[in-house]
Amino acid sequence: MKKTKKRISAAIKQIILILMTLVMFFPLYIVFVMGTYYSEDIFKGLPMLPSDYFLTNLKLVISKGFFSAYLNSITVSVASVILSVLVSTMIGFALAKYNFKGKKFIFAFVMAIMMIPGQISMIGYMLEMRKMNLINTLLPLIFTWAAHPLGAFLMMQFISDGIPDELLESARLDGCSEPGIFFKIVIPCIKSGFVTLATLVFLWSWNNYVLPLILINKQELFTIPLMVNNLSNAFRSDYGAIMCALGLSVLPMIVIFSLCSRTFIQGIAAGAVKG
Repeated sequence: MKKTKKRISAAIKQIILILMTLVMFFPLYIVFVMGTYYSEDIFKGLPMLPSDYFLTNLKLVISKGFFSAYLNSITVSVASVILSVLVSTMIGFALAKYNFKGKKFIFAFVMAIMMIPGQISMIGYMLEMRKMNLINTLLPLIFTWAAHPLGAFLMMQFISDGIPDELLESARLDGCSEPGIFFKIVIPCIKSGFVTLATLVFLWSWNNYVLPLILINKQELFTIPLMVNNLSNAFRSDYGAIMCALGLSVLPMIVIFSLCSRTFIQGIAAGAVKG
């Protein structure tokens, strides 16, 4: 009897979870369906089934430089992940496991920067990039993630509680260098934190719109958000093509989150407990 109740309870939970999943994926499904419609037909009612206008919308999206924007976004996002995760892990390792003069000030500075919206420093960053002659290049979109305060704080939390000091001392006694400790011990021990930060930075970089908007005005350097915005003009917005582009642009995020979801959730949960 107890086993039957447990099975019924488990089945009910699974049904509820499936229904919640369907509800959450419904808006994404509607986006894909709208991408198969002519722009004016979208406003005749909520479309539930695909139409036959997908190829026309796809041709328009491709003609606006979709593949070029896709490649630019992938390049920027992957480079941002590598740079941000590496620098943030180094900062977190230094703050968590080293004692040096000014450590408390640096930690307080990192915490203070976390509370300041990024938009406040955007003008100064743009002027800095202009002085360096990096306007209309993809490099400013990558460099902005080099010193990310949230990433540094997150990695510091993982390293502080996830790696015992005795393990590091043992490695030093065995003759391992500090870079060797970092790459051979620290990084493998914080896999969940590593994947969590990498996933977040990829999503943030992929969806970044304001910074590319003020730093790039060459169409061949447009990222996905700028390309999607370019589908509208002063006279007409082709919502069918916009939805088609949005549906295609979200595919990498779905794939990445599907592959990294378990580790990502473990990292978020562990970071919450350690915080």
